[in-house]
Amino acid sequence: MLSRTNLTRMFIVTGLTGGLVLAAENVTTKSTGPKHYQPTWESLKQYAVPQWYLDAKFGIFIHWGVYAVPAHDSEWYPHGMYVKDSPVFKWHREHFGPQSQFGYKDFIPKFTADKWDPDAWAELFVKSGAKYVVPVAEHHDGFPMYDCSFSQWTAAKMGPKRDILGELAKAIRKHGLRLCASSHRAENWFYFAHSDEFDTTKSEYFGLYGKSHDPKAPTSKEFLDDWLARTEEIVDKYQPDLMWFDSGIGRPEFEPYRKEFAAYYYNKAAEWGREVVINYKHDAFPEDAAVLDIERGKLDDLRPFFWQTDTSVDKKSWGYIQDPKYKTVNELVGDLVDIVSKNGCLLLNIGPRSDGTIPDEQQKILLDIGQWLAVNGEAIYGTRPWKLYGEGPTQIKAGYFAEKEYKPFTAQDIRFTTKGDALYAICMDWPRDPVRVRSLSTLLPLCRQKVADVQLIGSNEKLKWSHGEDGLTINPPARKPCEHAFVFKITFAK
Repeated sequence: MLSRTNLTRMFIVTGLTGGLVLAAENVTTKSTGPKHYQPTWESLKQYAVPQWYLDAKFGIFIHWGVYAVPAHDSEWYPHGMYVKDSPVFKWHREHFGPQSQFGYKDFIPKFTADKWDPDAWAELFVKSGAKYVVPVAEHHDGFPMYDCSFSQWTAAKMGPKRDILGELAKAIRKHGLRLCASSHRAENWFYFAHSDEFDTTKSEYFGLYGKSHDPKAPTSKEFLDDWLARTEEIVDKYQPDLMWFDSGIGRPEFEPYRKEFAAYYYNKAAEWGREVVINYKHDAFPEDAAVLDIERGKLDDLRPFFWQTDTSVDKKSWGYIQDPKYKTVNELVGDLVDIVSKNGCLLLNIGPRSDGTIPDEQQKILLDIGQWLAVNGEAIYGTRPWKLYGEGPTQIKAGYFAEKEYKPFTAQDIRFTTKGDALYAICMDWPRDPVRVRSLSTLLPLCRQKVADVQLIGSNEKLKWSHGEDGLTINPPARKPCEHAFVFKITFAK
């Protein structure tokens, strides 16, 4: 059943002539003509989300770095190994010895990437149905995965001695995908503990660990200037279509640098004749100057501004670990559908091994998502939200890191997307009984037209359906056209 909240919301939206949805359309269709940006919020609010991103809906995140060598706990291993009495600290000592003798730097020679094939990765991402790819250019550990001019501690000069981002950029673009990049550099300021008991206070390693300082102190101007120089270099060398930032840039001292970078990046994109995206968390940017990203969480309602969820195939870690706990494809497809119905997109992370191979379990997850999208992609790619995101009993807790509390969707949970003259009603589980789309009741102002036809995407069977005061009732066919969510394509009488 529709909740009282949803019924009220439907009438409010319709009473405002679809006000919320129109607001989303107004934001996403701002003029995308040539602009020149100044490093002010007023100027940066000229920004318009590019059509390629609005249409893409699904991307791949890649957390790959030196932390894949110990492959323990999570990609935050480099931090935990220097936190006294933490489980990771103890585990490191048991397996590698004291941190003064074997520090994080000593994993770098073991990070070989000797089996890495960027073209094979790109082919997998194409088969997954993803449209853009976001490799981590630099994680909190301060080890750039690109040819960084400002450090000797990079994958191009140590470990694999390869420009990982550069090689992947060529492969990704050759296969028709959008190459993007993420920077987590801002967190390096507080990431490593500096103590004489560790190797972190030795000056010859400052290029990796940073100079000794109070991690609670405001970020120094030297670090901020270096952050800006590194980030602008990623833009100049690799021309990414999207730059993703972690929450560290939200600290107050980063504000002028955030504005400086955004103006630089948007202006460079204009020079290239391209349209680009900045992802941010929390309130680091005004909501109409960049695109909000919610880590391991979603929204509970339709948002007028386009947004993104980033999450991982592994419930425990973003980087490769030896004992992962993988999500099911059913969970991930459900997330994708739910997010798209609320005017968002999904950035799904994988964690390759240190040798450059992607575990078979992760590959299968991506391929199974790709199979679902091969059947149902018309209800995802290039769609826009309807007047209502959906209906059904399952409630979503909104916000960051809320996914642990998600409950499975049911056959009564329906999500809507639109494209052209079609409305897609996506049933989140296979219905054993007739499907009733109550939002399409002829008594509700949401549905002023009579339904002309209903099809189940991927099936050739003719459906039995009826449309009236109780909504649209559909008798599903005997056979499933796919696994996971099921898409009914609805057209209306003209």
